Amino acid sequence: MPDPKSKSALKKLPSVDALLRTVDGAQLENDYGHDLVVAAIREVTGDVRRKVGREGSTIPLPEIILQDVQLLLQAWTRPTLEPVINATGVILHTNLGRSPLSAETISAIQKAAQGYSTLEFDLESGKRSSRYLHAEDLLVRVTGAEAGLVVNNCASALMLILAALSNKRRTLVSRTQLIEIGGGFRIPEVMAQSGAILEEIGTTNRVHLRDYQQAIEELPIKLVLRAHRSNFQLVGFTSEPTLEEIVKVAHQADIPLVDDLGSGALLDTAQYGLAHEMTVMESLAAGANVVCFSGDKLLGGPQGGVIVGRKDLIDKMRQHPIARAVRADKLALAGLAATLLHYLKGEAEKKIPIWQMISMDLDLIEERARHWMRVLKTGTLVQGESAVGGGSLPGERLPTWLVALEIKNPDQFLALLRRSHPPVIARVEDDRVLLDPRTVLIQQEGALLVELQNALV
Repeated sequence: MPDPKSKSALKKLPSVDALLRTVDGAQLENDYGHDLVVAAIREVTGDVRRKVGREGSTIPLPEIILQDVQLLLQAWTRPTLEPVINATGVILHTNLGRSPLSAETISAIQKAAQGYSTLEFDLESGKRSSRYLHAEDLLVRVTGAEAGLVVNNCASALMLILAALSNKRRTLVSRTQLIEIGGGFRIPEVMAQSGAILEEIGTTNRVHLRDYQQAIEELPIKLVLRAHRSNFQLVGFTSEPTLEEIVKVAHQADIPLVDDLGSGALLDTAQYGLAHEMTVMESLAAGANVVCFSGDKLLGGPQGGVIVGRKDLIDKMRQHPIARAVRADKLALAGLAATLLHYLKGEAEKKIPIWQMISMDLDLIEERARHWMRVLKTGTLVQGESAVGGGSLPGERLPTWLVALEIKNPDQFLALLRRSHPPVIARVEDDRVLLDPRTVLIQQEGALLVELQNALV
């Protein structure tokens, strides 16, 4: 119970209406709306009541109360999904949204978002059309496949493929490929949700062509699946048949083969000093009947699950009920089409940010790093490595130049950078804060240097 002194003090606490009638209160109401401001005022004044009752504190002035209200409103309405500067050197950083988009892709998404569109409308006939048409022609032209389909991510693409082609039937897959992807999702669990029956062959480190042959001879296999090991390498005492060999065995038994490529490279990664990643076109040329991959990994576009391959098989997927549950929206379709256009024009390396980063000249990276040190008046230039990341090319690294900052408390400094506007994400190695110019977009460089200067003060 508040003592008489506290009760007397609380009588001076301004009411909600009194605070709203002030100039500052009216401005907050204009900025945030009546109901939200009232809720914030009640929460702040409730805190004041409790503090006065507990500690006998004095009642703050109305302008002080409203300052606290404004801070609370800012906290309530601050977006949780906000742009950051990625100085980690991880190009496809899953936690930071994977692939940044090209200017043309962003423009296409904006145009689709600003008003109505021909998402499912045919201008010529004036009748309903299909959203699946928007990216399909480009997918066919770029990959050489008979048909294409886009859903909301690669996991749902795989689930749709299995549900449409192997529901309640056996799908053959090697134990060397039963991976767990980000967030704890496992290939066997995704397969189970599709209704397909998982038929495992081989061991965790070795599978032989005879394992495929024996399973196909002895069991009623409906589908053969090859899954990309997106986030680890299989090394040591290992063996696996080639895709061409598996395809030959599957096709001799008239069984379709699905290749879950995951990263979806359309360019040869070997020309950039990385290990060769099988491209979508190479998979199709090897005989895969259906290939699926992500839109926001090595493709460099928005999130999506892309499926290409034989038209009769993809037609079955379009007609399956799950297709509606996992369909891509207009923004993803517009963005994916714009990204694919870069490949069709032969300009992907120049236009798509992740390929700009992968192909970035070491001399340019060094020049940028030295410029940062001149502006910051501190730092050491050190050699380092950038990673592709995002479940693509595990273990592969690109040489880079880093700016190393000697900071007394590196973890505290990283936390300070994360609170900047925009937040800066860096990394710590050997008690030094490391900044990699490769993954900092050119248009973000000025903001990065301002925030670093502020943090170093």
